[in-house]
Amino acid sequence: MTAPVPSDATAATIVLSRADDAEHGLRFEGAEIPWRDVVADAQVRAALLTAQRRGGPPHVALLLENVPEMVYLLAGCALSGSVGVLVNSTRRGDELARDVRATDCELVITDAAHAALLDGLDLGAADGHVLTIESDTYAALLADHADAPPPASLPGERDLFLLLFTSGSTGAPKAVKVSQARAARTGGMGFRSKDVLYCSMPLFHGNALFSCLFPALGSGATLVLRRRFSASAFIPDIRAHGATFANTVGRALSYVLATPPADDDRDHRLKVVLGPESSPVDVAAFEQRFGCLVVTGYGSSENAVILVPAPGAPRDALGVPAPGQDIAVVDPETGQERPRARFDDGGRLVNADEAIGEIVGRNALERFEGYYNNDEATNARVRNGWYWSGDLGYRDEAGVFFFAGRTADWLRVDGENFAAGPVERVVLRAPGVSGAVVFGVPDERTVDDQVMAVLEVADPASFDVAAFEGWLREQRDLGTKWMPRYVRLLTALPVGATDKVDRTPLRAMRWDAQDVWWRPQRGEPLAPMSDADRAELVGRFERNGRASALSR
Repeated sequence: MTAPVPSDATAATIVLSRADDAEHGLRFEGAEIPWRDVVADAQVRAALLTAQRRGGPPHVALLLENVPEMVYLLAGCALSGSVGVLVNSTRRGDELARDVRATDCELVITDAAHAALLDGLDLGAADGHVLTIESDTYAALLADHADAPPPASLPGERDLFLLLFTSGSTGAPKAVKVSQARAARTGGMGFRSKDVLYCSMPLFHGNALFSCLFPALGSGATLVLRRRFSASAFIPDIRAHGATFANTVGRALSYVLATPPADDDRDHRLKVVLGPESSPVDVAAFEQRFGCLVVTGYGSSENAVILVPAPGAPRDALGVPAPGQDIAVVDPETGQERPRARFDDGGRLVNADEAIGEIVGRNALERFEGYYNNDEATNARVRNGWYWSGDLGYRDEAGVFFFAGRTADWLRVDGENFAAGPVERVVLRAPGVSGAVVFGVPDERTVDDQVMAVLEVADPASFDVAAFEGWLREQRDLGTKWMPRYVRLLTALPVGATDKVDRTPLRAMRWDAQDVWWRPQRGEPLAPMSDADRAELVGRFERNGRASALSR
């Protein structure tokens, strides 16, 4: 179903291909904006960004919600040769500032909702160069470049276009490089102009960019942009706009499924939902309730290893290699291929010790463009001529891949990656906490993680967990996905021979202890975990087809 794009296409030429399209375009909160007008607005932003340069092409940090201005600026970056740095709006404090500094941003463009997050932060070269899109200053700059024509010259295929953030095992952010050509390739995903693509996932994430924005520009399909995801509005929006495709990630499907069923649940034009990392149970329930296909698969911001759904494969499978990709599961130490997985009659993996290894792409280096200003991280991914994903997996005799965890010490919650270190640093500031270890434990619905924090406190019996939870909610630098779901209280953290905290027994024990508090459901406060609670949690894993996660 994929339609090829010209071999020399760039993000800039994909944008300009819509310059005369007055029939389709962008929809946002009741507004209809033809692609022709989007391109005209992008040309204005391209001129503005060019005028803001203080040297070479500027790196521009974009800290915005899913609003039309974000699309205009992304397209303006494409036309002008500026580098759009897509800042993750869930980050806080110095973690946010470091993202801006580490990518050499000379300018930050944000909105009133996020501007306060930047107050008092060291933004490096961008200090004093923050534009708020609602401001009179920004309006005046746009007016200075009204009716700007396309740039006289356009960027080349290999020119850097975007930087997408992903978290590393040390907590330092990694910025994945996206060239003009790579973005253009995603513009040929096979949609047609009569399709309507519904995008409620954040545009700072590759999921939204490469499954919705660029395919819509490449095909001329209509793009429906929602400011932020809403489970209750998801199906009503789909129905109102006649959407044929929607993108989600992580637990989004489960949130939609939690809305009350209605007689008109199947009254829509939706054909396909992208749902990477959704649980098999959620995929089946969504397809049954709403009568459309859910496609999962496997990919990453790096775009180096891509697995696509395989007909007849188990619902918890990642899929099989995309055409032309040589992907394997290998021993991280020796590079030797791992034996194929074997399963018992109940479908449980019986040779995990020999079957699980790291997922590698053996012909992926031409697709991996590296991390910006981070040779160490790039070299860690590129060894022996292969791309090492950092993800663990196994594959069956038919060549179908399954996910088995992550090699480094980071977590993935609701589709967002982050390292444990920054979370620990916040927790350690809490009153009464003298030590902390944070790690991911399995989620009972998806391949995502849940956050667990083990705290060292003077007296677990008298420690005020409710006050601790309230204190965490007040911390500006606590990311929106970082709140622990499980908290364990100890008088002393275990240490090894060198007096370093030994995380191994804590990870192995997880919530199987008598001193654990947990959040039974999303939005509820932390409460003591009883034996009955533990049994109920195990039952959830089994009912959701995630029992194998308990053995890891």
